[in-house]
Amino acid sequence: MSAPDSKQRKACWGTRDELWKCLDYNQDNAASCEKFQKEFEASCPAQWVKYFTKRRDFLKYKEKMQTEGFEPAAGPEHAGVDVTYGPRSDSQASPRVCT
Repeated sequence: MSAPDSKQRKACWGTRDELWKCLDYNQDNAASCEKFQKEFEASCPAQWVKYFTKRRDFLKYKEKMQTEGFEPAAGPEHAGVDVTYGPRSDSQASPRVCT
C-alpha cells in the first residue's frame, strides 16, 4: 500500500475534522455521527483511522485532566505502613535480617 498523496491526505484530514466537530457537538454520541464516521473511514488508511481515534481519546482525557484535575481513588488504609516515596534517611532505615 502506498502512502496517500497530498490530495488524499487533505481529504482524510477534512473528514476527520468533520467527524470530530460532529462528536463535539453531540457530546461524543457516535450514533449521531455515523455518516461522518463512514466518510472518515472511507477517506483514510486504516492505520490513520486507528491513530486519529486514539489521538482524540488522548486529547479528550488530557483536556479533562487539565480542567477537572486528578483525584486519586480511595485505596485501602495502610495501617503502620510507610507509603511515601523517595530516599529514606538513615534513621528511618531498618536492618534486614535473613533467617
